[in-house]
Amino acid sequence: MQKIIKRRPKAENRFSDVLPPLLQQIYSARGIASDEDIQTDLSGLLTPQSLKGLPEAIDLLVTALEQQQRLLVVGDFDADGATSSALAVLALTAMGAESVNFLVPNRFEYGYGLTPEIVAVATQFSPDLIITVDNGISSIDGVKAANDAGIKVLVTDHHLPGTTLPAAAAIVNPNQPGCHFDSKNLAGVGVIFYLMSALRSALRERQWFAQRQIQEPAMADYLDLVALGTVADVVPLDKNNRILVAQGIRRIRAGRTRPGIKALLAVGKRNAERLVSSDLGFAVGPRLNAAGRLDDMTLGIQCLLSDDPYQAGEIARQMDELNQDRKSIEGSMQREAMQSLKALKVEEGNMPYGLCLYDANWHQGVIGILASRIKDRYHRPVIVFADADEEGVIKGSARSISGLHIRDALDAVASRHPGLLSKFGGHAMAAGMSLAKDQYPLFEQAFDEEVRRQLSDDDLQAVLASDGALAADSFNLELAQLLRDAGPWGQHFPEPLFDGEFLLVQQRILQDKHLKLVLALEEQPQQPLDAIAFNVDMALWKDQSIDKVRLVYKLDVNEFRGNQTLQLMVEYIEPLL
Repeated sequence: MQKIIKRRPKAENRFSDVLPPLLQQIYSARGIASDEDIQTDLSGLLTPQSLKGLPEAIDLLVTALEQQQRLLVVGDFDADGATSSALAVLALTAMGAESVNFLVPNRFEYGYGLTPEIVAVATQFSPDLIITVDNGISSIDGVKAANDAGIKVLVTDHHLPGTTLPAAAAIVNPNQPGCHFDSKNLAGVGVIFYLMSALRSALRERQWFAQRQIQEPAMADYLDLVALGTVADVVPLDKNNRILVAQGIRRIRAGRTRPGIKALLAVGKRNAERLVSSDLGFAVGPRLNAAGRLDDMTLGIQCLLSDDPYQAGEIARQMDELNQDRKSIEGSMQREAMQSLKALKVEEGNMPYGLCLYDANWHQGVIGILASRIKDRYHRPVIVFADADEEGVIKGSARSISGLHIRDALDAVASRHPGLLSKFGGHAMAAGMSLAKDQYPLFEQAFDEEVRRQLSDDDLQAVLASDGALAADSFNLELAQLLRDAGPWGQHFPEPLFDGEFLLVQQRILQDKHLKLVLALEEQPQQPLDAIAFNVDMALWKDQSIDKVRLVYKLDVNEFRGNQTLQLMVEYIEPLL
């Protein structure tokens, strides 16, 4: 669909003259106004003391260590859950816990979170304490089942709670009512990192490490996992999260990272020494997620836990193969979704505000990605459904756009139609739900009605925010490298985008969906600029007569066989006739 390009307004700032004017403009447009705001030293991290539930959680864990209780970490089946699980196991073991196991629900058998069914599986480990990571805030029935079985539960999560909280022995979640922690944007891995850091401090005060001659763990050693989980979960990069991610990236670049992360970077053909946040988001995260989408995230957690580079490499290769399978499945589902929309004669002009799609043969593990792709294409909230393992039940995965809090929208639907949703949960931009298959038509209508209540036609118009046009002398490697290193960039702190008009000198199609371009500025027609646009509409770009285009793009450094060249990464392209 055609997009509106709006340039970000210039904002006042208090930067020193050391920072280049272009970076000053870029930072200030993202709400950063001074040199202090862009610092990513560990000294700038928020302290954990204001996290509600922290004292109770520390008491539980200290007692568990003193009594050498059996601990079981129950995670989620995505990258945030995998990194959270690995960090919890590694940190607790390093602090002297002798019995720490992990369990991650297989999404195809048990679904999300600490369900009563997972508690039944957990009893096989005979745990004294279950520690949830990246889940649990909605596990009312699961926590009750654990309590009934005589197992204490410590919930660590970052998702939004419902009206009722689980009856856990302790809850640590910056988004729970009454929590005054200043960053509500921690990923699940950030929450468990803060808890483990506070536990380390509490144990130090008790002379735990000295008395037992245990080497005190350096919590900074786990920041590679924190960076990966935070970026992969696409949480907003507020200042606190930027510090966590920046510090993790520095350690990975310096080679101070888990063998599993090194192996995932290797199979993703990313240079660890030049790592940026997008490498974690587009190369490592999807391969880690593939294990949970198509198989079992136990595989991914084992990769992150492994101290053996060879073993980690073997597991990473398995996950790379799963990711290739995921891409194939996703491609097939996308084609089927487009055919369904065409058959229903659903076009941009008469498309529902809130779009639902369902196919009994679609893969449960890939519907979230499909929802994201359709959302990007048509710029509206999308929910994609597939059959659940339970007879007569379907599962949906939702992705939203700016302006619609998807979990709150689902809550509104559930309030207007009691019993329609058997369960749901999530946050502002993504959510999951289950409902009876025969209720799908009613939900489809109710969801569209709720989205129409909250969004206008203007909200459904895709807008690209540009940092402006670049001068001709700005197209150079030095600026591209400066912008790469000026991050970490990510959700709510987007990488710089620029717009402009270019002569289209040459174009060729790669893999039937990507467009390789040679461009030039009108004022410098003899100076070629390489560019690439991924996943473009091939129906338009088979037209070889187009000789002028308008682009929204990023400056990037392309590395091939040891040589670095400037490349424009095209986010949006339209012909100028």
